[in-house]
Amino acid sequence: MRKYEDTYQHKGLRKKLAGLLREKGITDENVLDAINTIPRHYFLDSAFDKIAYEDRAFEIAAGQTISQPYTVAYQTQLLQVKRSDKILEIGTGSVYQATILAEMGAWVYTIERQKKLYDLQKEYYFRNKYPNIKFFFGDGFEGLQTYAPFDKIIITAAAPFIPPKLVQQLKVGGMMVIPVDEGETQRMLRLTKLEDGTVKEEAFEQFSFVPMLTGRNR
Repeated sequence: MRKYEDTYQHKGLRKKLAGLLREKGITDENVLDAINTIPRHYFLDSAFDKIAYEDRAFEIAAGQTISQPYTVAYQTQLLQVKRSDKILEIGTGSVYQATILAEMGAWVYTIERQKKLYDLQKEYYFRNKYPNIKFFFGDGFEGLQTYAPFDKIIITAAAPFIPPKLVQQLKVGGMMVIPVDEGETQRMLRLTKLEDGTVKEEAFEQFSFVPMLTGRNR
């Protein structure tokens, strides 16, 4: 059984990481506070304990990754999260991104297509602290029509195109943050849904994500 400890050293490394993200251009204090609050080492194998607060991605189960903290902070800042926002997340992964959103007061509906990762969520350490996270096993391209519309949608994998069903499930005035394009790097886009159902598109920095795939992987 894994022993979870959040030591003064961990807290110090977290504070240092938040400072680094500020230097790299993250200005949303609520995002930085959440990064400084959530123990990232809890979302990684204990072997990564000493390096969990380096600003880089790490492999997790099922060939997936926990995103670089800068990427998590950058996407979250673009999303302009407000308390009580209803957010759909595509790609639960380690649950770190969902936990950051939940710490910021959002209601998070998160979909994972990898059964192995979905099953690991039963061991999620913060399940009681963040009842505002709801877990689903499914195809991210389909979204969650039953729970739509959403104030915000965040995609944590590289989409080959903007999924039309996700646009449909976004509220008018709502925002979607999505890395788009196939290949080594992706454009980070922020889409705002307009009254006629179309989207206004803004392009930001280039990032590198694992690909967003259709279907469910049992």
